[in-house]
Amino acid sequence: MNDDVAHETEGAPQTTRCGFVALIGAPNVGKSTLVNALVGSKVTIVSRKVQTTRALIRGIVIEDHSQIILVDTPGIFLPKRRLDRAMVKTAWSGAHDADLVCVLLDAKAGINEEAEAIFEQLAKVNHPKILVINKVDIVAKERLLKLATDANARLKFDETFMISAMTGDGVDDLRRRLAADVPEGPYHYPEDQMSDAPLRHLAAEITREKIFRQLHQELPYQSTVETDSWQERKDNSVRIEQTIFVERESQRKIVLGKGGATIKQIGADARRELTEIVGHTVHLFLFVKVRENWGDDPNRYREMGLEFPQE
Repeated sequence: MNDDVAHETEGAPQTTRCGFVALIGAPNVGKSTLVNALVGSKVTIVSRKVQTTRALIRGIVIEDHSQIILVDTPGIFLPKRRLDRAMVKTAWSGAHDADLVCVLLDAKAGINEEAEAIFEQLAKVNHPKILVINKVDIVAKERLLKLATDANARLKFDETFMISAMTGDGVDDLRRRLAADVPEGPYHYPEDQMSDAPLRHLAAEITREKIFRQLHQELPYQSTVETDSWQERKDNSVRIEQTIFVERESQRKIVLGKGGATIKQIGADARRELTEIVGHTVHLFLFVKVRENWGDDPNRYREMGLEFPQE
């Protein structure tokens, strides 16, 4: 009889955990890089340009019977335009809707004006908060300890982690802590899924990243990419057509480049990465069109997963 009880216990299903973790921070603190490091695969774009993340793109991690759903929010900054206001509103909604909040600080930038404003707003968020000091590989240890002390004096954090999302240092420890802290419950997504963003959306984000990489000085933020068609062919290759929208003819010429050289390079870079993700040959066709004042078009906001601000 005792043997039967032991057998039933051994065969009992493992308790699972599942929860949403919002990554909050100023632009360029490394949120997207951290999402990709935690997931172990590219699910969100990374760029030297600030404000590259526009919508709440989720990376999904399985760690020790826990499913961690990472909400990569837009960097929080002082909004000036309608698009800026939509991005900041989206970021704070991500914080309020999550089970846990990871607050990222750039070790080099420290507690600047942007970080102070974020701490002030975070005081209104009633979820456990974890402080994540990123880019520790480029700052002296004494300065890191002071930064951690100062940050915890301003806001009550449940724990502090010092990491380098770029090198991976400290990321495993953070992943284990998040796995332990998300609430008990069934998984929301299949175990092999790494993001809830459809491939068409991810493909558009990758192309947008390559535009920023090529033109981070010349081209302002008035550009967006939409995947028009995604066709899987008989030879298993994928044909993708995308349109890059800009607001002025002068911007269209910048994206095209002399003799089409710039758009060819953007396409080659995007195609290479998409081929790695899809696992098959990708035929990518890019078109550049002028769409004046797309930043005031509610349909474009819906395309990006943002709520259109009325004011």
